[in-house]
Amino acid sequence: MELIQNLIARHKRGERIGLTSVCSAHPLVIEATFAHALRNAAPLVLIEATSNQVNQDGGYTGMVPADFRAFVEGIAGRLGFPLERLALGGDHLGPNAWTSFPAEVAMAKAEIMVADYVRAGFSKIHLDCSMSCAGDPTPLPERTIAERAARLCRAAEDAYAGDPSDAPVYVIGTEVPVPGGAAEDLDALAVTTPEAVLATLDMHRDLFAEGGLHSAWDRVIAAVVQPGVEFDHMKVVDYDPAAATTLVAAIEPVEHIVFEAHSTDYQTETALSALVRDHFAVLKVGPGVTFALREALWALDAIEAETVEAGKRAGLRAVAIARMKAEPGNWQRYYHDSGAALDLQLQYSLSDRIRYYWPDAEIAAAQVRLFDNLRAQVPPLPLLSQYLPIAYAAVRAGTATLDPVDLIVAHIGATLDAYHGACNPDD
Repeated sequence: MELIQNLIARHKRGERIGLTSVCSAHPLVIEATFAHALRNAAPLVLIEATSNQVNQDGGYTGMVPADFRAFVEGIAGRLGFPLERLALGGDHLGPNAWTSFPAEVAMAKAEIMVADYVRAGFSKIHLDCSMSCAGDPTPLPERTIAERAARLCRAAEDAYAGDPSDAPVYVIGTEVPVPGGAAEDLDALAVTTPEAVLATLDMHRDLFAEGGLHSAWDRVIAAVVQPGVEFDHMKVVDYDPAAATTLVAAIEPVEHIVFEAHSTDYQTETALSALVRDHFAVLKVGPGVTFALREALWALDAIEAETVEAGKRAGLRAVAIARMKAEPGNWQRYYHDSGAALDLQLQYSLSDRIRYYWPDAEIAAAQVRLFDNLRAQVPPLPLLSQYLPIAYAAVRAGTATLDPVDLIVAHIGATLDAYHGACNPDD
């Protein structure tokens, strides 16, 4: 996609410019993303779906790629965001959703998925075959990862039938952080070595050439490496520029390729700015924005408790915790405490496993009731200042109303502000 390639080219020419990738399927997060872009006159919005969220089997959202595109474009249209400034991406596209199957079965499914993403108009494709399938060794040999990535690239190229100027751009890399944050406690991380990243690039370049994918290689825009950035349930490992000096130097002479930084959620704006300066020109954020969504919903729940009589309250927070305990499938492999400690993890873990539960019918109904209650009993400004000070400031500035959706969008916007500032330092 030319818009993305042009931005990367500007970065390679020395501009301190970057691109935020919002990885979420929640409608309020996507609305906040478009509202933020309109407010800041952003030339490009990149929204990505993961292979677990969206695939030919529906993923955990129930959407196939064409559904996700229609869903996102519908929100953009409602808000008046120009579709020519929207790019859709596919994150961690590979056999991740089917690792319980033998590799050949899983890869065949991944080929179908990647082709479906491309046919649906997704223009940024992250080829991620770093995970082992049934019968594979662990960890997977780097050459096997690269061979599988080239195979998926061929499926993507064969599926594309549009204007060559809009052909997909690709992201590669073998040192890929776990989607959604680490499940174990973290203290420090090993930064990818320059030798490792250059070897990865050479191997992929050679395999793409062997497969007749020369044009596709020219559209590889980024490699995923480990810059020493991650989060676990309760801690954040911040970016240390000094630890990444040699890694940063290694990418500078490589044509048309930058780094893509995963797990940048919860980094400070200073750290995000340093990442962009150091050629991590694509910053991924997912749990960070849904964590902000949860913060806003909990704040609205607290406002409801102070303004709405008990018998009419939605009790969203209590409903959500009860439903998570009744259906533990999306968190029980990650949270291992009990009692009050478990309640803290369910609600406040930085990995934000609660994001999988927002579509639950009972939780969704409670959210609707909460919004209805707060529209009928509009929150007074002092309570808004107490529980949602960022949204309060937006209301006082005239950029948000007291509608609960506006308040949530304003709160999420503060997280997006940090990314916008890092990616557009001259604005």
